[in-house]
Amino acid sequence: MLREKLDRGERLMGFGHRVYRVRDPRADVLAAAAERFYRRGGDRALYDLARAVEATALRLLRERKPDRPLDTNVEFYTALLLPAWDSPAVLFTPLFAVGRVAGWTAHALEQLATGRLIRPESAYVGETGRRWEARSVLV
Repeated sequence: MLREKLDRGERLMGFGHRVYRVRDPRADVLAAAAERFYRRGGDRALYDLARAVEATALRLLRERKPDRPLDTNVEFYTALLLPAWDSPAVLFTPLFAVGRVAGWTAHALEQLATGRLIRPESAYVGETGRRWEARSVLV
């Protein structure tokens, strides 16, 4: 499956990073946390599968793109750790986004202050003109 994705020109999620041209240093921290979690009783088969996928992906990426350092990034290990919190899979994307809100907000404020887009190749393609009603979730 990894080979077929690469044959189609698709990216492998969890590998490479827009900024880090070496292994994402945050990945090392989360890799150690994942190893500890799964050693202590998580679904070891899932962990072993993930590590095998990682090794295969890295080998294929190095074979096909030897001039590009595409190492494991923080998202790979984040995905491996989300089950540790007993979170339903439907919450994985929102949990991923929550950790990035501060950075996204900082980028937006910087863009407003400088008048320069930080990632000009990115374009919002979602709905516009939506209205939100603030409601308290506390009872």
